Amino acid sequence: MRRVVRFLVGVGAGGAILAGYLYTVGAETVLSRAIAVTPWALAIIAVLVILEGLADAIGVWASIAPLGDGISPGKSVQFALAGDFFDTLSPAGPVSSEPIMARFFSVATETGYSEALGVRSTAKYVKSGTQTVFSTVLGMFVLFGTPDATPILLTFGVSIAGLVVFGGVILRTRSYLSKGITAVLTPAVSRISGLYRDQPYDRAFIAAGVDRYWQRIVGFQETPGLLALIAVGGLIEQFLTAAALWVALAGLGVDSVFLPILVIIPLPQVASVVPIPGSVGAYDLLLGGALVVVAGVPGTAATAAVLVVRTLSLPFSGIAGGISVAHLRGWRLRA
Repeated sequence: MRRVVRFLVGVGAGGAILAGYLYTVGAETVLSRAIAVTPWALAIIAVLVILEGLADAIGVWASIAPLGDGISPGKSVQFALAGDFFDTLSPAGPVSSEPIMARFFSVATETGYSEALGVRSTAKYVKSGTQTVFSTVLGMFVLFGTPDATPILLTFGVSIAGLVVFGGVILRTRSYLSKGITAVLTPAVSRISGLYRDQPYDRAFIAAGVDRYWQRIVGFQETPGLLALIAVGGLIEQFLTAAALWVALAGLGVDSVFLPILVIIPLPQVASVVPIPGSVGAYDLLLGGALVVVAGVPGTAATAAVLVVRTLSLPFSGIAGGISVAHLRGWRLRA
């Protein structure tokens, strides 16, 4: 009975995400765009969307491998789908969803929350950095000499510089950051833990947890193979997303070049700064506009292709992810 309830809860959550998207964009608009795409293209897009969701499991498995005994490939898929669910539902994407997922990773591996958050923070940083660097290098060859593409290449360049500076500053000042984080977290963590523990967590416990968080990040220096696997998983996801858009355009009867589409895939990540679950609207606008500028796709076709891909990807991440989330261990806080 409990399994049935969890399944229904997951389906209901996914259905709510789809309903919210259709309400925001307009059901008639989405339906008209979907009808315009040939059936064979819709089928291929659906397969690519599913494969893209499953590809995230590569990075999940590699990032969690240092914790305890790690997790199995099957569990990696479950956690990848659950992470996509929270990425879609959370206002700031991975920035707000990873702290949620760290709870479930820590329970599954029987390790501390701070350690789980440390490895997942590293994974997201490496994945985003790899995709941005790859798009920048590829864009310099594919888009060189295209005036309209200059702002996009500059955006990627600034993003790389920001990632390097941000990462360097964080690592060099982590001792000072640790003191500040400990001071800020101690009152809240102590109060919350007092609700389910006889002895609330004190400042020393929190300081030790923050130290373990940094140790997990720095510890990846000893396992470069895992970092490489995370990077490869991110590139596979990028290729699959680009392929889905390319197929959508082909299904609309629009001829387009694959490589420029591949370049712009990481660009909508900036949409996560918009506090809207799933970055509805912001993501679509950025990706559709980039298709017009970089790939030379007509505006109407670009909008239609993005809507079709999003209409298939959101229900998958919502329903499959919702079911995965409903079956996660770690919902109950225990002493």
